[in-house]
Amino acid sequence: MAYDDIEDIDYNEQKSLNFDLRGFLFKLLKFWKLFVLAIAIGLFVAYSVNDRKQNIYRLSSLISLENDQNPFFTANTSISFNWGGVSGKVGKTIIALKTRNHNELVVDSLQFYIQYLKEGKYRKEDIYKKAPFYIDIDKNKGQLLGKPIGIKFLSNTQYELFVNFENDRATTQKYSDKSVQSAAVQKGKFSKVFEVGELVDLAFAKFTLNLKDDVSIVPDSEYFIQFLNFDGVVNGYKGKLSVTPYSKTSSSILTLALAGHNKHKIVDYLNATTAILSATDLERKNQYATNTIKFIDSSLSIVNTELKAITDTMNAFRKQTKMFNVDEELLQISEKISELEAREEENQSKLQYLDILSDYLKTKTDYTKIAAPTSVGIEEMNIANSVSKITALAIQRQELEQLVQEGSSSLQELDGSIDAEKNVLLETIASTKKTINIQLNRVRRTKANLENRLNDLPEDQQQYLKIQRNLNISQEAYNVYMAKRSEAAIVKAANISDISIIEAAKDTGGGLIGPNKSLNYMMALLVGFFGPFALVFILFLLDNTIHGADEVKRLSKIPILGLVGKFEHDNSLVVHEKPKSAVAESFRAIRSSLQFFYKKTDKKGGRTIMLTSSVSGEGKTFCSINIASAYALSGKKTILLGLDLRKPKIFGDFNMDNNSGIVNYFIGDKNLEEVTFKSHIENLDVITSGPIPPNPSELLMSNAMSELIEELRKTYDMIVLDSPPLGLVTDALELSQFADATLFVVRLNYTKKGMLELVNAKHKTGELKNVSYVLNFYKHNKGHGYGYGYGYGYSYGYGAYGNAYHENGKKETLVDKVKSWFKIR
Repeated sequence: MAYDDIEDIDYNEQKSLNFDLRGFLFKLLKFWKLFVLAIAIGLFVAYSVNDRKQNIYRLSSLISLENDQNPFFTANTSISFNWGGVSGKVGKTIIALKTRNHNELVVDSLQFYIQYLKEGKYRKEDIYKKAPFYIDIDKNKGQLLGKPIGIKFLSNTQYELFVNFENDRATTQKYSDKSVQSAAVQKGKFSKVFEVGELVDLAFAKFTLNLKDDVSIVPDSEYFIQFLNFDGVVNGYKGKLSVTPYSKTSSSILTLALAGHNKHKIVDYLNATTAILSATDLERKNQYATNTIKFIDSSLSIVNTELKAITDTMNAFRKQTKMFNVDEELLQISEKISELEAREEENQSKLQYLDILSDYLKTKTDYTKIAAPTSVGIEEMNIANSVSKITALAIQRQELEQLVQEGSSSLQELDGSIDAEKNVLLETIASTKKTINIQLNRVRRTKANLENRLNDLPEDQQQYLKIQRNLNISQEAYNVYMAKRSEAAIVKAANISDISIIEAAKDTGGGLIGPNKSLNYMMALLVGFFGPFALVFILFLLDNTIHGADEVKRLSKIPILGLVGKFEHDNSLVVHEKPKSAVAESFRAIRSSLQFFYKKTDKKGGRTIMLTSSVSGEGKTFCSINIASAYALSGKKTILLGLDLRKPKIFGDFNMDNNSGIVNYFIGDKNLEEVTFKSHIENLDVITSGPIPPNPSELLMSNAMSELIEELRKTYDMIVLDSPPLGLVTDALELSQFADATLFVVRLNYTKKGMLELVNAKHKTGELKNVSYVLNFYKHNKGHGYGYGYGYGYSYGYGAYGNAYHENGKKETLVDKVKSWFKIR
């Protein structure tokens, strides 16, 4: 049978480059156990991870940022502390919450550098708020860092403290100044019994352990306390705390969120951070009022001293002169002079304040301590507003200094705003001082005219009126300062923080965000599937062997003549010794299919058939022996020639020696009859190869080979040529000219795909003619149809037909049937 259509061969070679999806799918099915095992391992790992990992919770709270204002401020309030709106406050608050200083205050207030632990299934579990005891530490004494200190309760009043030391030095930290030191300890296990409430004073710790109220201690129960590095704890919470605007339309409302393993700690931290933020904000708002109260208190102290001195002077004068009153007219003049002196004193106080304020602005850099101008009666709104703005900007700069480095653009921008406002204020002060000096000179002239009217009075009366005026002035000043101080205290007391809590953090039973157990199981399934999938895909790409008929059909247009299954037997004479076996039936099927080749040949005499393969071990000799046996048993006079001169095999299966054979015939040492042996199989003669020659190729290409075939055609009906492997030597190509049909034996799961390309090439060039494939070591893949025998009129040994007529090597039991159903070969 010849194939001369070169276009078909080219098409086939192009087609062979395509990916064999069907083959890959059945390759996956073949490794189904690996998939099951990988998925099972993945699920087990996922279960272990889910079981071992600590739960992670995320809780949140809501806070609101209000306008900076005082609810008691009215138009009549002379001391104003209104700072303006919320411009920029959201950003500053978010930054403030993330600063180290703020988180240090929170951690220190909650003492989160102390851990209360209990031994759990996989680790020491944090039992914050669930521990039946608490400790009061001495912050001025170093506490052992990073090593659990065991506490074993012996009773309700006694406990054993124990800790293991790997060396004779231990690291401690004083939480008062956060300094870290090294303490000398004794290497090994330290253990000591203490009374509950007793001061523990050791080289590595100093604290007092107290029991919580309404708790009962289980004897021999063990707990642990562990001191953590303060800076490490602060950095941990600083990085975990999330602060974001609640929404784009509610930017003044912030969401504070925190994730961790202990929900009680998360709740306390969020609520504490809000409380400390609110307290810090209130302290900032009260700073202006506090400065004013301090200024008024210092002025009150001076006025009070003056008032007491003048009162003592008046009492002494009255006691000495027995004068307790003067004429009504003189008294009215004296009161007018007192009013003028009070106005003079007020203007002088204003000038003194303005001088101090001007000097302060020129010489100082910290403007957060300026008292309110209204505290001395300066009602000039430009001055009050400027002082208020400068103070607010100075406080803002103090807060920003904690967040950015000196010299940053933000600080430079603030400094520019302060300098600009300061220059405006200095100019306003200068013009206000001129106005006050004009008023002061007018008051002094009026006062001097009235004093001239009293110069003619007796000296005692003049002295009395002078003391009385000073007394009235001091009393008035005292009353004014007291009123101002009361007003400032009321405003300070009425101040509220701009930070208000909308929704405090609370454990409502939810908040679990990890581990994502479902995701872990899903990942286990994916890894369990795609891991073997990738492995099988790589193996499939690297696999260059032939596994089935579909691959042969995909790689070559040369037809498949028959299938030969694997059959365990002592020798190769399966057709003769096991004629009812499926393998014997397969060779009979090949014998029938060969008739199509012989019908198209016009040669006279016996028919020749050559069997070859790519390499040794593919079953070429086995197939040669059994095809020859099949013909012989059908009544055809058959001869089998062992032409694999390099590696002879035939003689062993027929219990013959290989001392003489076809090699002896080629060299003229013996004639044809002398090298021809009759086998124990009827109608089957055998010519073995004989001794291995040094020049096998030359012998096969000699005229003796041609003469031999012509002679055999006259005597035998079938001549079977067991030739050398095509992939190793060229002898088979030389012998193909004598073959009416050529069978290329392909051993499944053994023969390389590249060998088919060689056969295709030889067939295309005409070196191999009437060639067909025989697939050896065939196994039927029951259940999925990726078979090797479709279209060839034969099915290997399975099903009703096979069970009824074929002789199998071993009877299939029920267990074997169950195993074969689960197993994909």
